[in-house]
Amino acid sequence: MVKKNINIADLIEKAKKKDQKAFNTLLNTYWSDVYRFQFLKTEDEDEAEDITIKTFSKAFDKINLYNERYNFKTWLISISKNIFLDHLRKQRTETISINRTASEAYKISDETPSVEDQLIIEQNLVQLRNYIQQLKLHHQEIINLRYFREMSYKEIADMLNEPINTIKVKLLRAKNLLADIIKKSS
Repeated sequence: MVKKNINIADLIEKAKKKDQKAFNTLLNTYWSDVYRFQFLKTEDEDEAEDITIKTFSKAFDKINLYNERYNFKTWLISISKNIFLDHLRKQRTETISINRTASEAYKISDETPSVEDQLIIEQNLVQLRNYIQQLKLHHQEIINLRYFREMSYKEIADMLNEPINTIKVKLLRAKNLLADIIKKSS
C-alpha cells in the first residue's frame, strides 16, 4: 500500500538521478507488493524473496526506462513476472552457467557508509550479533561481509558472483529486517 504522504513521481525522478534515499523509499513502499506476488507464484519464502531482490535490482538498474504513463507498481510486477518466467525456464532446461556475461558487469563506485551503516557499526557488538543471529543465514552472511569483514560492495559482489545492484538490494533488505528485530526487542 502506497503511503499518502509519499509522492511516487518525485521519488522516481530522484531515483533516476541515483538518489539512494529515493531507491530505499521505493523499495520499502513496494517490497511487500512484489514479495506477495512472488510468494503466490512460488509458494516458497526464500525463492519469493530472491526473485523480489532481483526485481528491485533490475528495476533500479533500468529506472531510466520507466514510463510515467504506467503505474510504478505495475511496472515492478511486470519485471518480477519476467524474472519468474526466466527462473522457470532455467529450472526446466537444467543448465548451469558458470560464468557471468559481460553485460552483467557493473561499474558502480562504493559510497561512503550511510547514516544507517554508521548506526549498525556503532551498536553494541555482542547485542548486535545476537540480533543478527535471528536473521536467515543469507541475511546474516551479507551483513557479516559488509560490516564485520568490512568488504566493499564490489568485493562482496565478486565473492558471491552477483551484480553489485543485487548486493545493494540484499544488504538493504537485511538491514531493514535487522532494524525491525532491534525495534521489537527495544
